[in-house]
Parts: sequence; structure tokens; C-alpha cells
Amino acid sequence: MALNLPQKIGALTTITPGDQVGTTVPKSSIAPMPVANLRCAIRASGETEALTPPLSPCRSPIRTDLAVACHALTTDLTAETSPDVQEQKHLLEVPKGEGVPVYVMLPLDTVKPDGSLNRKKAMYASLMGLKKAGVEGVMVDVWWGLVEKDAPAVYNWNGYTELMEMAKQVGLKVQAVMSFHQCGGNVGDSVTIPLPRWAVEEMEKDADLCYSDQWGRRNYEYVSLGCDTLPVLKGRSPVQCYADFMRAFRDQFASYLGNTIIEIQVGMGPAGELRYPSYPELDGTWKFPGIGAFQCYDKYMRSSLQAAALAAGKPEWGHSGPTDAGGYNNWPEDTAFFRKEGGGWNGPYGEFFLSWYSQMLLDHGERIVSAASSIFSGCPGVKISVKVAGIHWHYGTRSHAAELTAGYYNTRFRDGYLPIARMLARHGAVFNFTCLEMRDCEQPADACCRPEALVKQVASAAKEAGVRLAGENALPRYDETAHEQVLNAATSGDADDKMVAFTYLRLNPELFKYENWKKFVAFVEQMRKGKAQSREVVEREAELFVQATSPLVQEAGVALMSA
Repeated sequence: MALNLPQKIGALTTITPGDQVGTTVPKSSIAPMPVANLRCAIRASGETEALTPPLSPCRSPIRTDLAVACHALTTDLTAETSPDVQEQKHLLEVPKGEGVPVYVMLPLDTVKPDGSLNRKKAMYASLMGLKKAGVEGVMVDVWWGLVEKDAPAVYNWNGYTELMEMAKQVGLKVQAVMSFHQCGGNVGDSVTIPLPRWAVEEMEKDADLCYSDQWGRRNYEYVSLGCDTLPVLKGRSPVQCYADFMRAFRDQFASYLGNTIIEIQVGMGPAGELRYPSYPELDGTWKFPGIGAFQCYDKYMRSSLQAAALAAGKPEWGHSGPTDAGGYNNWPEDTAFFRKEGGGWNGPYGEFFLSWYSQMLLDHGERIVSAASSIFSGCPGVKISVKVAGIHWHYGTRSHAAELTAGYYNTRFRDGYLPIARMLARHGAVFNFTCLEMRDCEQPADACCRPEALVKQVASAAKEAGVRLAGENALPRYDETAHEQVLNAATSGDADDKMVAFTYLRLNPELFKYENWKKFVAFVEQMRKGKAQSREVVEREAELFVQATSPLVQEAGVALMSA
């Protein structure tokens, strides 16, 4: 039987005189945790929050088991967990509910450039806090640029081995992302992790290994899919490099697969998403809500385009992509190609080009997901997933220009997500989609943003294709409005329509601030139970739970900020 929040608190609190908690936390380091003040928000438009009279605070001292967890923040962690922590593992067990399991993305720099685990003390305490809050597991980027940094087929898994063991000890599941892209240059990228040094050297020798726009701008975020099957990386093709990496991961973590590591998300482009790098933020190239630019001007992509044009009996169409599609920061109506009336996107050439451009992306995805499915086929309990970007700006226009430049042939007259869903269904992969937290009314109206309609379209495509759907939030959000939006998107409909998982972006000090943590705990509980309990009840219970875990959460937040 699943524990509710009061039962969880009971596992953490008891009247035990003399118990102490960890170390003293500097008050200036993080927002203070107030004494329990159970309150109901009664807010009308334009009014401030009214509070019910406070109830008695939670006075039970925190048990020694939490002191052990907090103590891990101020002492060096060895490869083996202390016997005291091992003895308390049973307190972290939270039975599953009937809703949608929640995972939390770990920081981008979870593993340091030298290959070791970053912020060990903070990580351990954070994982314990997440587990006790009912979180199912964590997601971590396994960076190609860190693991295989120095030489082809020479892998350093040390930091990830430490993390997997830590997650196993705490009892959290892991979604491992095979991150074959560069970190840096996209929304939310707080650190820079380039591709492996030896791969970048090859890209510098042959710039056509990079994606290129019509102005000759090269993009080093991800190797161009135009050379997927060519031996351009020290005698191996990019797809061979990705497959070898996944195979080495499988062999290294064989004992964790299916019990701790339960998902392999396969990176397929910038930001790990199946798309072209059509809207790069690096150096201010693109700014929201620009339409982006087509990325098909390296020699390998041009060669494929020429062959497709010849096969179509229109060799003149193979010289280049559209030349009237504007620039990165144009709007659809600024261009002859994307405009509503008479736009080239809806003519014979536009249909030919967009079909070829999107099919190249689909073929790329099929090659990699096929390799991943084969490599992990002998690992029961491990699913494969692929992330697709939530490009919601200009969705309300006829051409959907921003989606088209990214490789999604989705217009008012054509479903561009159904082919992706069918491709993933062929391999039993999960369709992971972003922007679940967004509402239409929060976006600039003149940019015709429609995130809610986009999420519904993708959910419909996944259902029609028979593929499982999972979700993420695109931007960090800590407010109840965003939580409610995710809850509705993930748990709407009957049992067959609910998402298989939701991954929350991201673990950081902001999450552990008192109000944010309280809201997050309530959100996890509602997701886990599938909206079976009222929001008010969950929020009241969450306040008690947060009060009981406040020493651990405070220390985790401070450690994350100071590491």
C-alpha cells in the first residue's frame, strides 16, 4: 500500500531527545525554512494571499537517520557508503502510486572535465531528499565529449560509475542520456562541454562535417547527419562511433541495467533532440521567436539533395535550399517562402524540399534508434527513448516556419509528428516531448505561440502510432501554475493515455528553497497518485513533510551553491 505524505513524515520524525542534525548552515546562504505554518491560499484577481490561522508547528526533533544523511555533506564520501547510511536505506522506500513517475534532471556538470563526479556531498544529500519526496529517479547526461574525450574508443566512465552506485544505494532509478552533442549555445546551457577533441579535430580539417547554413556559418554542436554512414571520424562513421559508445556503456554498467538504469535516451542532435540546429543561441545568432534557418549547406547534405532532385526529375531543385526563406530572426510574413499567401512552402518545390529535409532527419533517427535497440535488446527492464523539441512559436501560422527549419514537416495541412511517432513505434522507443509546462496565454501573442495545441497534437500522434509518450518541461519553473499544467498534460484521459514518465528540469539550489521545495513535493505527490487527492490536502501534507526534511534540504541547497 502506498505511503501518503504523513506516513512519510512518520518515517522521518519521532520524539528522540538528544538527536542532532548535521552541521550549522549559514543563514545567508539560502532562503530560511520557517516553522510549519499550514495555510490555504485564498486569492482573487488582484488580491494578496490570505492565510488561515497557523497551526502548531512540527516540534518533533529530526531523527538520527537524517543527521546521517546531512553529515554526508560535511565529510568526504568514500566509494563505500557508511554502515549507518546502509542501515537507514529502508526509510527511503516509497511505494509506487498509480499516476506518472517523476524524474529530476541532474546538473549539466554532474561529471567534471577530469571524469570524476562533481559535488559528491551535495549530490548524495540531494538524491536522498529527492527519494524521500517520492521522486522515482534522476536523468543524467552521459557526455560523449567527456567519456571519450582524448582518443577514439578510449572511455573514462569513473564519474558515472560513482553516480550509478550512489543512485543504487539511495534507491533511485536512472535515465541515462547518450549525449552526442556539445553542451553550450542552447537554452539553459550553463557550462561548455565540446565534442571529443579528436572529433573536433576532424571537423576542423573538413568543415563540411559541421552543419552549415546558406551564409556559410558552421555549427559544431553535432556532427552533420549528412555524413552519418561515412568513415570521417578517424576511420569510423558517426553512427559507428555512437554505437560503439553505447555498446561500451552497456558493458560497463551491465550490473545496473534493468534495476538502477531503466532508460537509455539516445541523443540525436543539438540539445540531445531529434532536430537540426536551426535556432542556435550562441553569439546571438538566433533570438526567440525567430524562425531559424535551414541547415543543409554542407557538401554531404548538398550531395544528397542533388541526388533527390535528379530522382524527382527536377535537377534544378538540387542546387541549394530555399534562398527566400529569410534569416534566423525573421518572422514568417517577412519572407517569400514562409508567408501565408503564396508562400513557397506550399508549392511544388517547397513540398519537394521539405519532404527531403524532414526525411533526412527521420532516416538519421532511424539509424541511431535501430542501433540502440539492438545494443540494449538483451537488457530486460531497459527502454529506449528519443527527445523531440517543443517548437511552439509560430505554430499558429499556416507554415509553422520554426518547425520546418528544425526538420519537422508540420504545417496547418500536414502532421509532421506522426511520421516521427511511427518511426519510434517500429523500435518500441518512447516519444519524449518538451514544453509541457507552458500555457498559450503566457507566450507573446504576436508570435502565434501555441504550446498547448502542440502538446495535444503530439499526444494524438503518439496514440495513433501506438508509441508511449513521456514529457519534460522546457524551462525551469517552480510555480503551481506550471505544475498544474504538467499534471493535466501528463495524466489527462484514461489510463492508456497518461504519460509513462515526466522529467523535471532541473536539480539546482533554487529547487531547494523553502517555497519551491514545498510546491515541488506536492506536485510529485499529485503526479504519483494521478490527481487522486485534492491539491489543498496535498499542499498541507507537503508543508509538514518539508518541515521534517528541512535540515537535509537546507544542507543540500547550500552545498549545491558552494560546490
